[in-house]
Amino acid sequence: MKKIVSTIGALALTATAAQAGGIDRSGQSMGALFEKGRYLEFSVARVNPKLVGTDVALFGGRTTGEVAGSFTQLGFAYKYDINEKLSFALIVDQPFGANILYGATSVALGGTQATANTTAVTGLLRYKLGNGFSVHGGPRYQRASGNIDLRGAAYGGLNGYSVDLAQDSALGYSVGVAYEKPEIALRVALTYNSAITHNFSTTETFRGVQVAPTGITKVRTPESVNLDFQSGVAKDTLVFGSIRWAHWTQFKIDPAFFTPRAGGGLVSLENSVTYTLGVGRKFNDTWSGAFSMTYEKEKNPLVSPLAPSTGRLGAAIAAVYTRDNLKITTGISYSKLGDASAETGTPDTARANFNNNSALGVGIKFGYSF
Repeated sequence: MKKIVSTIGALALTATAAQAGGIDRSGQSMGALFEKGRYLEFSVARVNPKLVGTDVALFGGRTTGEVAGSFTQLGFAYKYDINEKLSFALIVDQPFGANILYGATSVALGGTQATANTTAVTGLLRYKLGNGFSVHGGPRYQRASGNIDLRGAAYGGLNGYSVDLAQDSALGYSVGVAYEKPEIALRVALTYNSAITHNFSTTETFRGVQVAPTGITKVRTPESVNLDFQSGVAKDTLVFGSIRWAHWTQFKIDPAFFTPRAGGGLVSLENSVTYTLGVGRKFNDTWSGAFSMTYEKEKNPLVSPLAPSTGRLGAAIAAVYTRDNLKITTGISYSKLGDASAETGTPDTARANFNNNSALGVGIKFGYSF
């Protein structure tokens, strides 16, 4: 069962295709904390979204081009046991991000772009209470930055607006509880990740001219709850899954100059719940593998141009090669992204339609126990 359990991390590697419009990327996994003994891992994944839309007829029905750029996800984790009851893990991930650019062919939104980058470092302690129960938690340090340009006829008088959110660092935390029954590879873990509030030094410009004094924009990356579970169901066979809730209505970007003139902020997202269910299988002493499905319900089809999809249905496969203390995990995922319409204005008005889009992810992880 130990080798089968290790396949779950591979699926997490490649399931980063597009949650909450492509902003929620890593899923904030705590899996390394439950590895046996001293453990070190490094992971890299490449995700290639295909998000192509068409301007509505009012703007001539021209293509937006592929608006979502490919991105790379890096991860690192180190875990060790302090004593029989207490263990520690250090986890580095890139939990949130955006890479959007509309092509010049689009009359409605051509030139609109958004970039956002985050890196988080989480330190966790886990204490075994006995009878299979444990608690875990610790601080999270997060660094973030972003830039948004609004371009195209759909923005009317705000066409040409830009905002730069300079790099900022802030603190949050994670806390959770778990129950394990090793003889049947059973584990259920519930983890709460706090919201993290950034105070970005903000520069707003309009057609290259600064339009407001440099100020502060407060942005909260969302709190979330992860429920992860797994259990052996037959010899050499494991079922696993997760439910992730993210509080995206907390995530607002409301710069001082832009917000009163637009009648609202730059981004508005709905809360998301993402479900994953899969099965893992040991083939022999060297190879094991897993397959999973992921589902996120479609919401209001009128969405921000900076996150032009809603919901997804995805599948992922993974394989693990084990030799002595080394595990090499590879995985691939494919997601069908929900149809949506990019909107601007008050009331919200569709400006471009996005249909039949997808995302492909591939990843590899190296894990070493010692």
